[in-house]
Amino acid sequence: MYPDLALIAFLIDKFFGEFSFIRHPVIIIGDIIKLCERYFYKDSILAGSITVIITVSATVIVSFLLQEWLLDFGIFGFVILATLSSTTIAGKMLYDSVKGVLSDKASIKYLVSRDTKDLDDSSIYKASIETYAENLSDGVIAPLFYLLLFGFIGAMTYKAINTLDSMIGYKNEKYLKYGRVAAKLDDIANFIPSRLTAIIIILATLNFKDCKYIFSDAKGHSSPNAGYPISAMAYYLGVKLGGKTKYFSKWINKPYFGRGREIITKDDLIKALSIRERVDIVILISLLTLFIFR
Repeated sequence: MYPDLALIAFLIDKFFGEFSFIRHPVIIIGDIIKLCERYFYKDSILAGSITVIITVSATVIVSFLLQEWLLDFGIFGFVILATLSSTTIAGKMLYDSVKGVLSDKASIKYLVSRDTKDLDDSSIYKASIETYAENLSDGVIAPLFYLLLFGFIGAMTYKAINTLDSMIGYKNEKYLKYGRVAAKLDDIANFIPSRLTAIIIILATLNFKDCKYIFSDAKGHSSPNAGYPISAMAYYLGVKLGGKTKYFSKWINKPYFGRGREIITKDDLIKALSIRERVDIVILISLLTLFIFR
């Protein structure tokens, strides 16, 4: 385990966020995926599997060599490795991006995949809360989880899997077969982190009374993972998230998460964002405990 690396990387992201002078690893991984798609794309599971194997293998090899090389330089190499590891965590960027909706509701179109053109205020705030909850798992807890267990290699491998899913894991005509392995692999990689995120939200908000409802509602989501952090957030806020949502000009009847009111307000989004510090405290206590008693 790497609690020291995870702790320092988490703190770097919390206070500094993204570094403009570092080419973000997701961009590099995305370039590999685009290159594979250009040469290997076919409407088949095999072609998609080749893309997954090449992308993940390249990420594992490069991150392993980089980690081993940097650790040979002692504390200096460790600090550089922690800085690179922090780029796999998106806590500050996620918070700042969602918070931006409070002052510019039109910015929601950059944060979600649903159709945003005709959203009313309630739907905009609902979409913001849902993406904040879901991305607490994908963008913060999951990379930290794999960074803790396997170091820089683990975090980078997770980012490769997650980026594959975000680029080719769609259930549309083009990617239904080609992206199937990427989507399934992402489901597996997020299985534990998504449920861990729900637990962290429960601990941060001390909302133990709704635990059984949170986990039962979460099972209704079409994704095996996304429902857990969304459900935990819904019960904390006392609202209903989910419901009828428009994607690519088609209405999807998603289940509801939560048993409160359906009208979502600006104050609900502010309240959702306000859990950041408490979530960070839960994470810090957990990492410090693992560091001390490792």
